[in-house]
Amino acid sequence: MKIWLVNEVMTVDVVAVGPDVPYRELIALLARHRINALPVVDDDRRVLGVVSESDLLLKIEFAGAGEPRWFEFRRRGLRRKADAMTAGELMTAPAEVVRTTTGIRTAARRMEQAHVKQLPVVDFDGRLAGIVSRGDLLKEHLPTDTEILADVRAAIHEITWTESTGHVVATVDRGAVTLTGRSERWSSTALVERLVRRVAGVVSVDSRLTFDFNDRDLVKPASSYFGA
Repeated sequence: MKIWLVNEVMTVDVVAVGPDVPYRELIALLARHRINALPVVDDDRRVLGVVSESDLLLKIEFAGAGEPRWFEFRRRGLRRKADAMTAGELMTAPAEVVRTTTGIRTAARRMEQAHVKQLPVVDFDGRLAGIVSRGDLLKEHLPTDTEILADVRAAIHEITWTESTGHVVATVDRGAVTLTGRSERWSSTALVERLVRRVAGVVSVDSRLTFDFNDRDLVKPASSYFGA
């Protein structure tokens, strides 16, 4: 069962800047490299923040525009940012980052939660190792529904192969997995769902599994493992 990691799909050749890089140079870099964000790093390549197109567009949005007092009060923080002149003043910090060993499914969820289009990738020392975008996560590295189903079935078999009466059925539609049927024990259904969620390409799991015997109390010491 293959689980794709961020370091297998990320862009390694990252255009990054220091905190003192001026506004106009930031715009030039974005245009020249056809990118929409720049990681801001210190001298040791540790990520301090990210400057995106949205950060730079604030200067255009506020340029020479007067606004009502009440509106000005609400957006005072944005105006201060719009008046900034360097990467360190413009950047969004702290940056939302992922490690090289982060799974692509986790990275996709982090992007969605943070409302960003890309994430800097850092190594175990916190140094910039690459950058991953939504496009990277949607490349050919992501398996088809047929490939996902094969891995899901393998995960199911890993848990239920010793059961004589259980029968779990899986279907996949654009990465969304539906589990139906039953297993002999509650612990088996919990483990099946947990492993299926970790399969590369799975975006959601709808578990409709039932079980014959509730062994929840018997496995209580391992409840954190089952996600209970």
